[in-house]
Amino acid sequence: MTGKQRIVIKGVKDGLVFLLDDRCEMDELLAELNDKLERSHQKLLTGPLVHVRLKLGNRRLTEADRERLIDVIRRRGNLIIRSIEAAPDPEEQPAGAGTLHVVSGVIRSGQTVEREGHLLLLGDVNPGGTVCCTGDIYIMGALRGTAHAGCRGDAGAVIAAALMRPTQLRIADIISRPPEEWVSDDAQMEFAYLEDGRMRIDKISRLNRFRKDPIVFKGV
Repeated sequence: MTGKQRIVIKGVKDGLVFLLDDRCEMDELLAELNDKLERSHQKLLTGPLVHVRLKLGNRRLTEADRERLIDVIRRRGNLIIRSIEAAPDPEEQPAGAGTLHVVSGVIRSGQTVEREGHLLLLGDVNPGGTVCCTGDIYIMGALRGTAHAGCRGDAGAVIAAALMRPTQLRIADIISRPPEEWVSDDAQMEFAYLEDGRMRIDKISRLNRFRKDPIVFKGV
């Protein structure tokens, strides 16, 4: 096959990520996927079980095309689809609304968790760990790593943690100032937000004055 690659396969710590072109015809996409798995990436089919995340970009799949895509992957016995992710459709989601994804466990050094919408983490983020999402981040544990909320430019996103001791906070394009400016000794859960382009911190009990958008719960 010649020309532009329609599929890019990247290795990550917990498996593989397939980046799929969202502008080509579905038949072309599936043909290249078959070709990559049967030829240039044959070694993927002979090893242990591998978790795969499919990233569709702005492509919207019909149920039939979704099944065709899944079938191509499932025919390779050691590839397990972990998630199929697409960029949110602004016409399908009210402004400011979002889905709350729930993740349990500790985010360790070198590990990154990314989600579309809001993220609720039932655990800690260790130094060197990163959580990133397009909406708000709520951590029911210690934040000692990096958190990036509103990663697609949502300056109204917030970052909340039971223990706020991050190495870096980022909301939209604003990166946190030195720790002494936003880390307090308050034992209550706190949240960080932007005001006039500056990172600020407040008690979680005051969040309802700042965050009034609806959140739709979605367990993951």
